[in-house]
Amino acid sequence: MNPFEKNELIPCIVQDANTKEVLMMAYMNQTSFDLTQESGYATFYSRSRQSIWKKGETSGNTLKVISMLWDCDQDTLLCLAQPSGPTCHTGKISCFDDEVKEFKSTSVWTHLFDTIKDRQANPKEGAYTTYLFTKGLDKMLKKVGEETAEIIIASKNESKEELVGEIADLAYHLAVVMVEKGVSLQDIEEKLASRIR
Repeated sequence: MNPFEKNELIPCIVQDANTKEVLMMAYMNQTSFDLTQESGYATFYSRSRQSIWKKGETSGNTLKVISMLWDCDQDTLLCLAQPSGPTCHTGKISCFDDEVKEFKSTSVWTHLFDTIKDRQANPKEGAYTTYLFTKGLDKMLKKVGEETAEIIIASKNESKEELVGEIADLAYHLAVVMVEKGVSLQDIEEKLASRIR
């Protein structure tokens, strides 16, 4: 079955064939899909102009197609291409350059806390977090003390990588203590916010 019989317009995600960076997303219809296959260069359908457009026809920043893949439902295309110049009309390499700031600072912490809470509620054999909960608060606090001392030592050394690793270890063990004592990320964020002057 022709996928365009089910969906007149199909989203096409373009990825750099070499770096694997996602460059852009646009739509294809049957005509632009056929033109892409014939020419070897990415051609799309513009919903705003309601017309076919070849990427780079005005800027010269074309996308040479290396391969195209359908997803499992044949309602999305993945186009692996070699860009000649920036892909985004703003002059940036990728159109996906504006990070959603809320996730930048909280996603890792949220995931960490969710994982620790899950280990507390559903112990997993062999998991280090489960081991800490089994041993109890005294073991957790001992690890916090050890990691704090290791940060002091690492700070005296020249290796930033070592220091980052020790800070991450302390942050993890503090998170375990926080979950054990019922302290949330929001509690800490509110306290920190109250201290910002």
